[in-house]
Amino acid sequence: MNFTGFTKNDFDTFTIDGLEERMEAIRERIQPKFQVIGQALSDDLSAQLGNEMFLHIAKHARRSVNPPKDTWLAIAANKRGYKQHPHFQIGLFDDHLFIWLAFIYELPNKSEMAKTFLENLEEIEQIVPNHYVISLDHMKKDSSLVKDIDLEKALVRFRDVKKAEFLVGQHISVNDPILQNGEELVNFARDTFKTLIPIYKLAFK
Repeated sequence: MNFTGFTKNDFDTFTIDGLEERMEAIRERIQPKFQVIGQALSDDLSAQLGNEMFLHIAKHARRSVNPPKDTWLAIAANKRGYKQHPHFQIGLFDDHLFIWLAFIYELPNKSEMAKTFLENLEEIEQIVPNHYVISLDHMKKDSSLVKDIDLEKALVRFRDVKKAEFLVGQHISVNDPILQNGEELVNFARDTFKTLIPIYKLAFK
């Protein structure tokens, strides 16, 4: 499959009523594209990190009633799963595409990672560009620009609150023409991940 980007039809998937109907559209429209770009990006990350990175595509298997409001691929150093590990993510809500380095609440050593981040706060502030965004909950659409957020406060919350999360990356609006240029979009994601790799490595210190 030649990846040509994401269309309005892909984003409209999240307006489809019914769990099965929406899941069928996710499987048909979005997941084949995730497979292509995810493989390219996981190969790329494997080379840059010097260890094998594995592609995971969200199955939404636990859902029994409510259809998913978003869907994603994740790339992690573990073959069996990604939620308990720092991971790279690309996914869609109905109005934007997100590109994240994600540390979510399932991480078993979340507080230790948060402490490391707090000890290296200045370095993180230098790594992450001002126009990047930060989310404290992967289930919600909203995020804050790096320049508008108190990073130390966010990381203290990530350390101390059991369900708190820390995701950093970029959003692309549904109307941005880059979404319909497959090669350009993959390069954009590649550059975003490359920028965030030092933070990923910091998490393992």
